[in-house]
Amino acid sequence: MSTQLPMSMETHPDILELRDRAERVVATPRAQAVEALAIIAGLFLAASPWVVGYNTAFSTLAITNLIVGLAYTVLMAGFGSAYERTHARAWAASLLGIWTVVAPWAINGGAHVRRTILTNTITGGVMLCLGMAAVAMTVTLGSGMARRRGSASSGG
Repeated sequence: MSTQLPMSMETHPDILELRDRAERVVATPRAQAVEALAIIAGLFLAASPWVVGYNTAFSTLAITNLIVGLAYTVLMAGFGSAYERTHARAWAASLLGIWTVVAPWAINGGAHVRRTILTNTITGGVMLCLGMAAVAMTVTLGSGMARRRGSASSGG
């Protein structure tokens, strides 16, 4: 009769190492800066129709910016607390940045005002860059584990 105990995924050594590495990456100033700037960018986008002053002329774009800004903030705000599970969230945040750039033309059609285009283009570009920075940190985290495994399996 076998007395082998089943090992859960929560206690698997690779999962524990991944979580440990994720905690170390989150503790870096770069990761904290990306998260803080992303939260500020999302909140600015949400408030931009009222800050810049196009909330009455382009109400559909104002509502879109409010929803996308809050969604971006929620996606990126959870970045530090659950870093190892945020790869897909970072990609989604990057897509929201692209949508923010395209939104003035997609929603307003031919009606363009310089301040709506500038606000959305600059904020969307910043959001895209911050989302891609978050993606890069998750990719770096994964490649670090792959390098370690490669050196361990080669006897080094």
